[in-house]
Amino acid sequence: MVNAGRGERGSAVVDFVLVTVVIVPLFLGILQLALVLHVRNTLTSAASEGARYAATADRGPADGVAKAREQVTDVLDPRYHQDIEAAAIDLGGAPGVEVVIRATVPALGLGGPSVDLTVRGTAVEEAAQ
Repeated sequence: MVNAGRGERGSAVVDFVLVTVVIVPLFLGILQLALVLHVRNTLTSAASEGARYAATADRGPADGVAKAREQVTDVLDPRYHQDIEAAAIDLGGAPGVEVVIRATVPALGLGGPSVDLTVRGTAVEEAAQ
């Protein structure tokens, strides 16, 4: 008599490897997407906050850069706040301030191919009274 289960010996290992080959890249891709979205959302929030801060009556673009840098540093690594600019702009006929943050997000935070992000925050300046 031949053992019926003997022909399937080792098939669990093959199944595990085949499933792992699909699941691990999928998981790493989702992790990379989450990292990029987190950084982008944080930078967008910091740029908007910096622009709003710079647009108050007693502040200027340099104050907006400092505020955006502070916001980024509170949440992310310092390498993300190295390229921040602010300038006075015209927003449909009204004076305004724009804060621009540029950053590079490495793959999985480790290096390799990276994603370049540029985010902008704008605000209309308050009128001095």
